[in-house]
Amino acid sequence: MIGYYILAGIIFLVSWYVSNKLKSKFKHYSQVHLQNGMSGKEIAEKMLADNGITDVKVMSVQGQLTDHYNPANKTVNLSEPVYMQRNAAAAAVAAHEVGHAVQHATAYSWLKMRSAIVPAVSISSKLSNIVIMAGLVLSATGMVFGTWIFGIGILLFAMTTVFAFITLPVEFDASNRALAWLENENMVTPEEHAGAKDALKWAARTYVVAAIGSLATLLYFISMFLGRR
Repeated sequence: MIGYYILAGIIFLVSWYVSNKLKSKFKHYSQVHLQNGMSGKEIAEKMLADNGITDVKVMSVQGQLTDHYNPANKTVNLSEPVYMQRNAAAAAVAAHEVGHAVQHATAYSWLKMRSAIVPAVSISSKLSNIVIMAGLVLSATGMVFGTWIFGIGILLFAMTTVFAFITLPVEFDASNRALAWLENENMVTPEEHAGAKDALKWAARTYVVAAIGSLATLLYFISMFLGRR
């Protein structure tokens, strides 16, 4: 188990670094005010209209970096700073979330796949750690079936790893759609576009770190399982 704690510590430190870097980037680009004077809400609404999407609402939610698109009720949910402010960071986030709405409207395959496995992943994410720990404890006491319970826990954890990797093309594609629209519709200056691109790049890296961390943990659990057989 010492190896697991070392691995978890490394993943935590990398995740912490990327998360803090993301926050500093968004703080910096929040100072780059848009020359067009549009708020994040207005950016989102225009991008929706330009893509012919009329059944999606743009709403404000509390918190910071809590922005998301909800396909269930077709809402683009922007954190209060993004919703109200008129800067490169707000434009980037607003356009990115609308990118998900465009994916939904065009039946983007990776988004459909991710949405399809959400119920299963929701259950597996809640149970995997409990089942894994139970399996380790039982196998440590000499119970043979404890190893197989551990194996079931690994399978549950594997579902969350698959979900993390399916999320990557969804997020990268949403950012690409956002940046392309911002540039093609002349919504931002070259400086503002560079800021939006850099902010979204660091946002994407949080998903990359999460996916790699999940894979590394999964491989570690698998090596433990094979060593106990």
